[in-house]
Amino acid sequence: MNQNLIVSYAPHIRDKASVNRIMLDVIIALCPSFIVAIWIFGPKAALVTGVCVVSCVFFEWAFEKLTKRKNTISDFSAALTGILLAYNLPVTIPLWQAVVGSFTAIVLVKQLFGGLGKNFANPAVTGRIVMFLAFPITMTTWVAPFDTVTGATPLVELLRMFRNEIYAMPGTWDLFLGVHGGCIGETSELALLIGFAYLLIRRVIAPIVPFAFIGTVFVLTFLAGGADFAVYHILTGGLFLGAVFCATDYVTSPITNRGRLIFGVGCGIITVVIRLYGSYPEGVSFAILLMNMLVPYINKISFKKALGGKYK
Repeated sequence: MNQNLIVSYAPHIRDKASVNRIMLDVIIALCPSFIVAIWIFGPKAALVTGVCVVSCVFFEWAFEKLTKRKNTISDFSAALTGILLAYNLPVTIPLWQAVVGSFTAIVLVKQLFGGLGKNFANPAVTGRIVMFLAFPITMTTWVAPFDTVTGATPLVELLRMFRNEIYAMPGTWDLFLGVHGGCIGETSELALLIGFAYLLIRRVIAPIVPFAFIGTVFVLTFLAGGADFAVYHILTGGLFLGAVFCATDYVTSPITNRGRLIFGVGCGIITVVIRLYGSYPEGVSFAILLMNMLVPYINKISFKKALGGKYK
């Protein structure tokens, strides 16, 4: 007689998905952006990414070693956090500051809350926000593509456009390809869309959050400044990177489709409010973090009550 038989309530779902496979798929989806980043910003983009990945993996290993927890660096989640953190940093960032951001993401946001599956917010997004607050000058120092000259990002020019000031926007095609200033992995919408398509084909993520997030930003900026203004907004900043790779995080996003729609729309609204009326021209990271904190409540209101059932 089999003593290992486990009896549970229906439905019974069998799937080959694992944490390793999911994380590896997301890393593969981020590869096109890595290639474009090196093309646009040079070898320093690879160096910053490598430092973030190595730091995140090391801090996860060291923390689990010190606390005598099971080692989890082989699930690729720490490596993925390092890549996403690096993609949210300017290529000019001092390497020691990238290490500080990695420590924040892995130790303070992920491990202190119990590790993968228990963190309340996306580690890479939170690490970026902490770095922005701690190092505002280096976190907002950008270089022009294929050069070492500092300059404004398209989001800064968009804010000038909204305020009826003098602005100089790159062409739409340059924005789509990523040939403009910005963070390492956020500039090329083409590369990010290739990664998005890969994740959809592999069924790693659902499209609801990205569509709701990006669609909300488009609609609100269209109402604020017209079609060109809206197109510029969805092609600049970290919108695609955040919507596709950060807001869809399994742990920190809602588990129902209705909840995902609410989450995506909420992220879009907060992003637009910060972009248009805040002192900082980008709002994606702050929007994701704020909505992460509301996920337990979104899950609660978005669950459908079973016939005859009651919520506790």
